[in-house]
Amino acid sequence: MPRPEMLGRLFDIAACITPVDLQTAQTGKRIKVSNASRVCIICFKGVGTAADDPTWDVQQANAASGGTIKDLDVVDHYYLKDELALDGDEAWVKETQTAASEIADPGGDGTSAEHEQIMVIEIDPDTMDVANGFRWISINCADVGVNAQLGCALVLIEPAYANAPENMPATQ
Repeated sequence: MPRPEMLGRLFDIAACITPVDLQTAQTGKRIKVSNASRVCIICFKGVGTAADDPTWDVQQANAASGGTIKDLDVVDHYYLKDELALDGDEAWVKETQTAASEIADPGGDGTSAEHEQIMVIEIDPDTMDVANGFRWISINCADVGVNAQLGCALVLIEPAYANAPENMPATQ
């Protein structure tokens, strides 16, 4: 008997920042999370040049476009895999910080640009300003400097109600 598929039952996924050179500041697409139990923002980047450390900024919005956007100052920890070359032998490291929307230099040792990284930020949608209609989430990445550094951000959504992939609501 085949096992149920994970997509739709356990998670949905949406592109926030598609793979791009981060030397130009990137504004993430807004992802609607009103049908989510939990949300993980996954940032994945390649090796860059010393001192071009990325700064990521989690945002919330009250519309898919236009409207109002503001910081989501709830990120007090995130998980990080960090190595010169990610090859599967890395363990997740829990990094903590004072609650904020920004994560500057993930790992905090001044060498995040020189490493490949996977960073996961878990967000509880209940921490968003839902009373004022803030139901969209995004992440931005500030300009990392003058040298190329490839990266992207995906949003992994735990659906409040499991569904077949083809019946999942749109995230826009």
